[in-house]
Amino acid sequence: MGVRLRRSALEESGSLEQPIEEWPYLDQEVLVPARSRKVCMTCHWFRHHAGPNCIPLLTCQLHQGLIAQGEHLTSRCQGWTDDMTSQRGWAPEVA
Repeated sequence: MGVRLRRSALEESGSLEQPIEEWPYLDQEVLVPARSRKVCMTCHWFRHHAGPNCIPLLTCQLHQGLIAQGEHLTSRCQGWTDDMTSQRGWAPEVA
């Protein structure tokens, strides 16, 4: 039916091969409302994938779960971290 997506390159070599579209959705125990730039979309762990019928699947690699559409703009978890671009700049100088 759809393309079977794998979790990450590191996990592909291991025994975990559950497709991303079968991950559970994160609930309110994990995601809490946020009114700042610290939301899922700006987190280092946030990813999006083309799911079945090219419908985007929003994922949290930290919690290995799906994020409901829209929640990535208004919620975050306790594990939120800046992405590498925000931490180091777009193209940091190499010493």
